[in-house]
Amino acid sequence: MPFAFCTREKKWCEFAEPVDGESTKFLQELAKKYNMVIVNPILERDMDHGEVLWNTAVIIGNNGNIIGKHRKNHIPRVGDFNESTYYMEGDTGHPVFETVFGKIAVNICYGRHHPLNWLAFGLNGAEIVFNPSATVGELSEPMWPIEARNAAIANSYFVGSINRVGTEVFPNAFTSGDGKPQHNDFGHFYGSSHFSAPDASCTPSLSRYRDGLLISDMDLNLCR
Repeated sequence: MPFAFCTREKKWCEFAEPVDGESTKFLQELAKKYNMVIVNPILERDMDHGEVLWNTAVIIGNNGNIIGKHRKNHIPRVGDFNESTYYMEGDTGHPVFETVFGKIAVNICYGRHHPLNWLAFGLNGAEIVFNPSATVGELSEPMWPIEARNAAIANSYFVGSINRVGTEVFPNAFTSGDGKPQHNDFGHFYGSSHFSAPDASCTPSLSRYRDGLLISDMDLNLCR
């Protein structure tokens, strides 16, 4: 789905699904088939609590099982990115998930700007922390490689920084109440996904303009 959570249009809520919804079921089959652990970000519809919406990452094990979930715990209210129109801060704390490939955590998007957020995942034993993001150049690109590498060094774990690419144009102009004229897009999502290591090394970044696949070996002994 597009990153629609700043348009303030409620129709995008129709994309919300429970943790075990259609996208998770689809990825469960792939995880089992290819022996992968998958981090699946979704717009969660909480069926147990009045269909409240959350920005959630579902962790799928290599056997196709759902290991757990984490709900985004820092919500941006900056310029266009006023996501509290759709969902609020999560209630899952800073969970770390045991997988066949190591102990992983998910610091969702805007959480990367909060050093104590990174610290809490480290204190809970994370070895790899993924940061799935949707962020545009004007807002955060100068900080993108610095924050991830600093977090990896300071907390002795690997960081996977993932960002979408391209410019998404919406049919209806919108504004988030920041005083700027109405517009039809957020700007360019600059990609540049990469991994950072505890020893300050990092992989080359993927493209700013095209989807890509990054394969990286990690020595988890560096986390000790």
